[in-house]
Amino acid sequence: MKKSIPVYLSIVIPAYNEEKRIELCLKKIYEFMKNQNYLYEVIVSDDGSKDQTKEIVRRYKEHWLNLVLLENVHKGKAPAIISGIYRAIGKYTIFTDVDLSVPIDELPKMLNWVENYGYDVSIATREGVGAKRIGEPVLRHLMGRVFNTLVQIVLLPGVNDTQCGFKLFKTEAVQKIFKYTKLYSPNDKEITGGKVSAFDVEILFVAKKLGYTIKEVPVTWYYVDGSKVHNLKDSYYNAKDVFRVKLNSLLRQYP
Repeated sequence: MKKSIPVYLSIVIPAYNEEKRIELCLKKIYEFMKNQNYLYEVIVSDDGSKDQTKEIVRRYKEHWLNLVLLENVHKGKAPAIISGIYRAIGKYTIFTDVDLSVPIDELPKMLNWVENYGYDVSIATREGVGAKRIGEPVLRHLMGRVFNTLVQIVLLPGVNDTQCGFKLFKTEAVQKIFKYTKLYSPNDKEITGGKVSAFDVEILFVAKKLGYTIKEVPVTWYYVDGSKVHNLKDSYYNAKDVFRVKLNSLLRQYP
């Protein structure tokens, strides 16, 4: 019997009503990944979309065997990502946003630090030497820096950017991390409308608690018009999550 080749990389893409952007996202990933010399899978974890998102992904699945579609009930971005990560079978797993604000060609940088330097987690950062922000409104940048200052004071000193949506993990590590997170899970109740969160903060906090090593990797990041990010509302909910994680920590609910 011929031995199967293990999957090297799983790419998880959460999607909610993304009919205007999902096709371009898939095209860019397909064109980049076809030139890589390892086996991969792309998991679109749909968050209960009501538009044509799932139909577009199904069309691509007809000729792209590496593509997987997960059809979830609408619970928010965090449960959709977690659902995709639990489905991942690659040695490494990365999750990225549909808008590819961090271009997929930044992927080799991320893999380098886990594959060649032994880190368990590599996270894209828009701060520090070598990082570039293209087209970002001043107000959004300012609010992001205020939020990061809060995160560093309360939970993660020394981590300069927790919210950039391009994070790579050893799959075994990230699946273990999600066994200990408290704020979000695929078992959450169905919701209506959008739901923002700072679940990335909890992931990284738990990763550090478990002793996993984290590398911040400077990338080029593009502000993409049409983002679902809303400055004031998102800042409130994100800050609320930070303090929920802090409370859970004080109550010794993490390992």
